[in-house]
Amino acid sequence: MGNNEMNTGNTLATPEKSSTGMDANLAALLSYLLGFITGIVFFILEKDSKYVKFHAMQSILVSVAIMIVNFILGLIPILGWILAFLISVASIILWIVLMIKAYKYTWFKLPVIGEIAEKQSTSIKI
Repeated sequence: MGNNEMNTGNTLATPEKSSTGMDANLAALLSYLLGFITGIVFFILEKDSKYVKFHAMQSILVSVAIMIVNFILGLIPILGWILAFLISVASIILWIVLMIKAYKYTWFKLPVIGEIAEKQSTSIKI
């Protein structure tokens, strides 16, 4: 899959260069590194690779969703705090999995968030 194709199942992308000058898999991995912050940076900087733009948008959306859920759960005494802690642990595991998948040139699309990321990454032009 080159720059003009998008397949966001759990399939492999063709190794390519990012418009940032680095390999697309490294740029995609780095888009997850600091959550929505690096997601925004790579979404804005990337001009060519749909692979990088998809992973950057997925990083933004999953980070914001986790922050919102943790905030809401943090308002609920005891049970909410326990659930927020468990979600935080699961989030770290998810974060690592997403970075590994991105580095291995895998179009790994999360349920719901991945669908939105796919649509937004191709429709938003910066």
